[in-house]
Amino acid sequence: MVETITHINQTINNFVWGIPCLALLIGTGVLMTCLTKCFQVTHFKHWMKCTIGAVFSKSSGVTDKSEKHSISQFQSLCTALAATIGVGNIAGVATAIVSGGPGAIFWMWVAAFFGMMTNYSENVLGIYFRRKNEHGEWSGGAMYYLRDGLGSYKGCCILGKILSVLFSVFCIFASFGIGNMGQINTISSNMQSVFSIPGWITGIVLMVIAGLVIVGGIKRIASVTEKLVPFMAIAYVAGTLIISAMHIDQFGAVFSSIFSFAFGFRALGGAAIGIAVKNAVTWGFKRGVFSNEAGLGSSVMVHSASNVKEPVRQGMWGIFEVFTDTIVVCTLTAFPILASGMVNLETGAMNTTSEKSALLAEAFSSAFGPLGGTFVAVAVLLFAFSTVIGWSYYGTKAWEFLFGTASTKIYKIIFVLFIIVGATMSLDLAWDISDTFNGLMSIPNLIGVISLSPVVMKITKNYIDRHLKGKDVKPMLSFFPDIQEEQEKGL
Repeated sequence: MVETITHINQTINNFVWGIPCLALLIGTGVLMTCLTKCFQVTHFKHWMKCTIGAVFSKSSGVTDKSEKHSISQFQSLCTALAATIGVGNIAGVATAIVSGGPGAIFWMWVAAFFGMMTNYSENVLGIYFRRKNEHGEWSGGAMYYLRDGLGSYKGCCILGKILSVLFSVFCIFASFGIGNMGQINTISSNMQSVFSIPGWITGIVLMVIAGLVIVGGIKRIASVTEKLVPFMAIAYVAGTLIISAMHIDQFGAVFSSIFSFAFGFRALGGAAIGIAVKNAVTWGFKRGVFSNEAGLGSSVMVHSASNVKEPVRQGMWGIFEVFTDTIVVCTLTAFPILASGMVNLETGAMNTTSEKSALLAEAFSSAFGPLGGTFVAVAVLLFAFSTVIGWSYYGTKAWEFLFGTASTKIYKIIFVLFIIVGATMSLDLAWDISDTFNGLMSIPNLIGVISLSPVVMKITKNYIDRHLKGKDVKPMLSFFPDIQEEQEKGL
């Protein structure tokens, strides 16, 4: 039975993550980069100042938690990063290197560069089309801009509703894959290999802790993630920087290897070059998207819960999210793996039998001894568990869209119980399920982003005119007149 499910899932997975789908994902990022005139580069200083720079300014309001039913901009970022900075940043990077060679890292960077503007666009649309639910909480995401945005186009009402339902269904299943079983399974495997803790014990402990956090809703989730994410990110970055400094003499060789293998320069023969480049591109894009989730339409749901009024403001947090997740964290994962001798930088061949997160554990162990492996195991625990918490919110909002706010308790109970399943199931099956529903989520979401790209352009131009060019024009804050009026009062 399991073999049949695995075979069916792999067939769907191969179709979903084929070249056409990857081209759609990256192509959307290219489109939005062009339409916004390369916003992530031309306004780099501005979005850095308005995101991480604003955290250290009391007058910026990005850490303000005064609104009863919403979270601060910083909390929304931390919750989004909690969901994205996960196993993909450790096991995902290692898998990309093993399957696609060192060149896969270059294509992860490319995916991130264009993914910044995909994520930006999702967040802009999420804020612009969000509504408040019966509890007074903001609800936004791809399902809303598909139904109310795409659906507002002539002849697209039914299409918008169908795509919004499909996205929500795929999101719920994805929350059990990438957001639950895949993460928990990796934690369980690490706890067993490093500390000899049986999987079922890990599952029970994590189920209890997750239940206490998830049942508390977005306020409690955000409260936990705004403390957990900065701590785990700083600790992990510090550890990888120390190892990188120890292997600084390999800096040139590592980056030469990344760029050479990205374009097949070190492959022998025409066919070999084609295969090498195809593998590097495919695995780089797959793991890049899996890592930062740009194009999936996932993190926009928590960004939409922010108390921000300007859609572009939250869009800039989306750019920073992808930048941090892939350009910073994934690069700092790749360097120790490539620089510590586990990969032949001339041929791309593996010099070890370790795979996934064990690759990084081996790199840390070579530098810090047994303590290194323990550090990676704890990092995987924190990264993966934070992803579970973040994705529980995504699934909750998709469930709410389909079945109403009152029934979300049912979803939360099922989600928490599935932690036990994830701790004891097959690792490969868990990750195959994750990849499949990730890809399926992206299709309706990207249709929405592309079709509503003129709206993103107008909102972006409106913001630039008002805030950077000093023009006196009416702000574009919401698609709905009542919310537009309400938000204008707060500016």
